[in-house]
Amino acid sequence: MATESPRWFKSSYSSGGEQCVEVADLRQSPFPVIAVRDSKAPTGPVLGLRVDAFSSFVAGVKAGQLGTV
Repeated sequence: MATESPRWFKSSYSSGGEQCVEVADLRQSPFPVIAVRDSKAPTGPVLGLRVDAFSSFVAGVKAGQLGTV
């Protein structure tokens, strides 16, 4: 059984920059997660986050709770 490659997306806020993260929605896979990777290293490691953890992370970023770099 072949598996389909994930569809990776950059944030619309990235404005085409090279220093971004990309995400893929894998909720329909056998291991339902939101996958995150570095756009500069598309063949590098992928972080799989539970949907609730990813949602909490995004909410924290939007609320300014994670500080700045």
